[in-house]
Amino acid sequence: MPDGAPALARRIGPFDATMIVMGGIVGSGIFVTPAIVARAAHSPVLIVAAWLVGGTAALLGAFIYAELSSARPEVGGQYAYLREAMHPLVAFLYGWALLLVIETGGMAATAITFARYFRELVPLALSDGALAAVAMALLTAINCFGVRAGSSAQSALMIIKICALAALIATGLLFGGGGATSRGSGGSIAGLGAALVPVLFAYGGWQTSCFVAGEMRDPRRDLPRALLAGVAGVIVLYTLVALACLHTLGAADLARTGVPALDVMTRVLGRRGAVAISAGIAVSTLGFLSQSILTAPRVYFAMADDRLFFRAVAHVHPRTRVPVVAIVLQGVLTIVIALSGTFEVILNYVVSIDFVFFALTAACIFVFRRRGARGSFSMPGYPITTIAFICVCAAVVVSTFRADPAHSIAGLAITLAGIPVYLLWRARAARDATSTPREQSAPP
Repeated sequence: MPDGAPALARRIGPFDATMIVMGGIVGSGIFVTPAIVARAAHSPVLIVAAWLVGGTAALLGAFIYAELSSARPEVGGQYAYLREAMHPLVAFLYGWALLLVIETGGMAATAITFARYFRELVPLALSDGALAAVAMALLTAINCFGVRAGSSAQSALMIIKICALAALIATGLLFGGGGATSRGSGGSIAGLGAALVPVLFAYGGWQTSCFVAGEMRDPRRDLPRALLAGVAGVIVLYTLVALACLHTLGAADLARTGVPALDVMTRVLGRRGAVAISAGIAVSTLGFLSQSILTAPRVYFAMADDRLFFRAVAHVHPRTRVPVVAIVLQGVLTIVIALSGTFEVILNYVVSIDFVFFALTAACIFVFRRRGARGSFSMPGYPITTIAFICVCAAVVVSTFRADPAHSIAGLAITLAGIPVYLLWRARAARDATSTPREQSAPP
């Protein structure tokens, strides 16, 4: 960043950091995923076990990122770890995939989900794509006003999400009943393994909190604590949601439904319950969008600051102290995908690539420890726990490539297409670096 240019402001405290972690995980998926898990695991014991085992894997990941963030509390999080430990090319490919596939595709799908549920509550003469675009534009504008405004909006939405999940849990566990008559067939270890794939997807997203480390007041202290507290809190919420669905619907009926949360609330409270959970899902999707807009643009900012992307993307607004160009860029791309209707296809590309970078980022611990770069937090059970997490990521990648090879290969192709782009940007940065001294020494 040029000398004298405005820098990012450190205005995120520990509570907001924890809400960012939880907001990155809890989207609309938890309202649907319990049914997918039930179809794979079948028995109530294995269904609950899948959520607990998946949560343990997510907690291992949180431990890994807690150590990395305490050692390297930099803007860009995962991008910065890969750049320092692996190679700038690996970091660039992560940012490239994040911008073109992982983040914008996921956000577009979430925005469409918000629009569908919101229109059930408030009939509007707008298409799903148009309403999704309006929501994205509004949240993008809020985040352009400053990191304090963005994190406050995210925290408020996360609290509402927790209340919606708590209402679902209380309704199912206290007033549901009847689920015992629909127990489902016996499960198997293979079924448990299949159930873990959607569970791990549902637990994903905690890593995005590391993107805003450069805007936390004390990232070395607050980010590790936020990661662990946030992931642990979500494990409790998700497991209780699964128990509530089982208690009300039973394993067999849970496996047959496509909208488990809606069925639970409708069965107990009727039409009022359906309206209430629709509102909860709409707010949940909105909160996930808010978190994504707050965090991911910091990766594109870091890329531009490394001169591997358009320099304008590294611009920090002098008053709000946020990377407004990076925020707007992501918002515009997401709106385009939402309006084009291609987001469902793009989502199929996301999964395997995301977990490839999870594994690579976890491996950064080995590099940093060998260099003697240690922070205030250490991964417990190292190196066994780190290797276990990498193995889990590898298993997910293999599973997704086997289940959907066409889209997985397409996602890999989009990611690798960033290699020539990186080489072009690096060559341009090298030319700029060599030409600047000559320009400065030239006579006026």
